Amino acid sequence: MSLWSRRKFFLTSLAGGAVAGNPKLFGADAMPLALAPKPAAQGKRPMIISSANGVNALHKGMDILKAGGDTLDAAIAVVTVVEDDPNDDSVGYGGLPNEEGEVELDASCMHGPTYRAGSVAGVRRIKNVAKLAKTVMERTNHVMLVGDGARRFAVAEGFEEQNLLTEHSRKIWLAWKASTSFNWRPGVDSPEWKSAAALREHIAPMFGDSPEEQTLLARAVEVILDPPTGTIPCMAVDAKGDVSATTTTSGL
Repeated sequence: MSLWSRRKFFLTSLAGGAVAGNPKLFGADAMPLALAPKPAAQGKRPMIISSANGVNALHKGMDILKAGGDTLDAAIAVVTVVEDDPNDDSVGYGGLPNEEGEVELDASCMHGPTYRAGSVAGVRRIKNVAKLAKTVMERTNHVMLVGDGARRFAVAEGFEEQNLLTEHSRKIWLAWKASTSFNWRPGVDSPEWKSAAALREHIAPMFGDSPEEQTLLARAVEVILDPPTGTIPCMAVDAKGDVSATTTTSGL
């Protein structure tokens, strides 16, 4: 007996038994749940969704879906826009660096139509790691490549190496380094907890007085006190119901 027929048998038996045992429960003309007409499917296809930092790029993926393109290509098109954006410090170019000041990236993808997956982790100097994860899926017999091996594979496959650290992220990293006592600190339940005001006062001399510098100072305080687990996931479903997904993140 298939999974569906078991479920149908169970639901029919359950609903039928309930009606037989108490006709007033559902009304005199009640119909067993499994035999009732199924409601029309809700929602629209194609559909594509992402975290907030990818919303402005969703049209890139939707254009691919509406043209009949692949769902994974659509999802990766969205996150690639964010990976390329130096003003977004959650992923890709300009991502917040690791303790050594190196931008270190992870990404994964799953392709629903073929039940395949690929991923990379701890990758340095390669910006578009979502595309790299897809390349691992398509061109290797592995599911994950990591570290320098992933970087070498990327170069062999034609990905360009570059310095991913922007001045924006470098300055936040320097503020973090200057406030190590704040970052490796007791938790919020400790009497020794340092407040945001104390941290701001501690690192303020590193920043100028311009509105841009003060905005950067506020971002540094936010990152140091509450380090982001900045990722961008994106999921796409086409008109046929095929689903694919990708996630890309910086190493912080």
